[in-house]
Order: sequence, then C-alpha cells, then structure tokens
Amino acid sequence: MALEHAILVSLSERSGSGYELTRRFEKSIGLWWSATHQQIYRVLKRMEDAGWVTVDQVAQSGKPDKKVYTVGDAGRAELARWLAEPDPSATARELAVKIRGAALGDPAAVAAEVTRHRDAHAAQLDAYLLIEKRDFPDPSVLSGQSLHQFLVLRGGIRTEQGHVEWLEEVLRAFHHDA
Repeated sequence: MALEHAILVSLSERSGSGYELTRRFEKSIGLWWSATHQQIYRVLKRMEDAGWVTVDQVAQSGKPDKKVYTVGDAGRAELARWLAEPDPSATARELAVKIRGAALGDPAAVAAEVTRHRDAHAAQLDAYLLIEKRDFPDPSVLSGQSLHQFLVLRGGIRTEQGHVEWLEEVLRAFHHDA
C-alpha cells in the first residue's frame, strides 16, 4: 500500500488542505501511519495528476489561496479496488487503514482480509507456543543466553496474541455492524 490510500481514506472522511491532512496524520491516522508535510504534498500532487483528487482554490484574507482536496470519482474507484484487494503481506498499519476505510468499499472483502490476517497470526502464535513448550519447559531455571532467548520468544508470543485479539475484536465489530 502506498500513502495514497491512507490519504484517500482521510479525504473520503473529510476534504481538506495539505496542512489539514498533515494535522490529521499527526492526531489520528498517524497512530498507524506517519507522513511528513512534504510527503503529503508530493503525494497529493501525484494524486491530482492521476485524477484521484480534485482541488478547489479557497481565497483567504491576507494569505495565499488555500488548496482544498476532495476525492474524485477515479479516487473512489481506486480506493474501492484497493480495499477489496487481498494482501497477505500487508503490515498492521496497512490493515488498519483498510479497516478504517471499510465502509468506503466492500466491508465483506475487508472482513475477509482481516480473517486471513487473524488466521496467519494465530498460526504464528501456535508455532511460538510449541517452541516455548518444547525448548523452555521450566522458565524458572533459565539464565544467561537461554533466558534471553526465552524472553525474545515471549515477546513474539505476546505480539501475536495482541494481533489475534485485536483482529478478533475487529471481526466481532464488523459482524455486529452488518
């Protein structure tokens, strides 16, 4: 996924200037996706050139005109295409943007994507738990390198548990919303 899709989701929620988008990224989308002011402006220019967004010049008193960006038909089509496209290698931030934008496309396709990711994280969690059981049956006796290996494995276990729990929460919410 490119920054373009995160911007399309944000602009679909509310039109805005590049400055306003930067502020949104700092306050909400930025929890998952960070982007600098310069990155956002470069991407907005590409999106305008591609016809994904339209620009309205808004006159301001004592300041240069403000450019307000709105998602156009081609941008809505691109967003719907991307939301429906399976991506087994999507990162948590990419999946979070798809979840946030689910209502802008096919929520069932996004739910299927969430299910695939939940299942992959559950499989990884199972693998980690097997390693823990096999290699570290009594963690209380560990020290040195074996303790350090165990602690890293526990970090992996907790990370996968967190992903599985979050994605199950998302699926319950999607099911309730349907």
